[in-house]
Amino acid sequence: MTETLSVSIVGGSGYTGGELLRLLLQHPFVSVQQVTANRNAGKFVHQVHPHLRGQTTLKFTTTDQLDTCDILFLALPHGAAQQQIDQYAELATYIIDLSADFRLNDPAIYEATYGEPHAAPHWLERFVYGLPEVNREALQQTKYASGVGCNATATNLALYALAQTDLLPQDQPLIIDIKVGSSEAGNSPSESGHHPVRSGIVRPFQLVGHRHEAEARQVLSQFGNYDIRLAVTSVELVRGVYAMAHTTLPTGLADKDFWKAYRTAWKPEPFVRIVHEKGGIHRHPEPHLLTGTNFADVGWEYNPATGRTVLLAALDNLGKGAAGSAVQCMNLMCGFEETTALTFGGIFPA
Repeated sequence: MTETLSVSIVGGSGYTGGELLRLLLQHPFVSVQQVTANRNAGKFVHQVHPHLRGQTTLKFTTTDQLDTCDILFLALPHGAAQQQIDQYAELATYIIDLSADFRLNDPAIYEATYGEPHAAPHWLERFVYGLPEVNREALQQTKYASGVGCNATATNLALYALAQTDLLPQDQPLIIDIKVGSSEAGNSPSESGHHPVRSGIVRPFQLVGHRHEAEARQVLSQFGNYDIRLAVTSVELVRGVYAMAHTTLPTGLADKDFWKAYRTAWKPEPFVRIVHEKGGIHRHPEPHLLTGTNFADVGWEYNPATGRTVLLAALDNLGKGAAGSAVQCMNLMCGFEETTALTFGGIFPA
């Protein structure tokens, strides 16, 4: 019989915190002990996350009321976790941080990417990057895991299968066109998120120099020095990330060459599905079909006459791009079955 472990969440009032709670409340081997949210302290969790009504009677507490626990999830704004990581480490055996604070393992790259020195650089090497598909063994042996960037995860999953071969070029830029939904911006009201100015939009968000480029380069560096360039556009979608990586491959390849690479990379993985059909409206990955899931769908389109190639990946930014991967990390770190509480397959139509 598996022991039940206590879990707490620091910063549980955001969208990611709500998704974490949804997954953890149905997990058979953990018990949610506390959820902090200073501005909502004293409120019932379901008053902020109405989809959890009837599933928990927990109330939000303040951070200074946090007790010791087995597993601590940090769902704080960027920069906050690194300021107090020593204190958090005293409270829990395992820590999973969902911000970008511990994703990059080189302090110099962190400073170049985020524009300021890391507040706890000695902690960077202690955190394992929390994408199980590339770091499963390391996650099984660590007590500290970083979260993943949703755009970086879509990029990594789009490129990973061919990066393991000699097909993906290193002598040309890889242009990753990414479409994202509004929940990626969080739940704080803003001018750009105001419904009358967001409805119907296709708005360029960050077309050059996106911070997740460093994250993607770090993951793929084991295969080579790839020139990864993200261009992110906000579209009228609540949840979802869609990555389309544009490149040119040798001409004359066959579909079986792609199938071989993709099956080698993804057949053992419980949450990555290959979507490459010859016809039909669902022949390519679609983020809308992945809402609420920990699945990522990958695929490709290739012209053998020209070599023009588009590598595809779709996921739910709050699921596989954040809370889902974090729970998957917890399962690996604590010796639970990796897929526990993560097998929801989505709904259609949605």
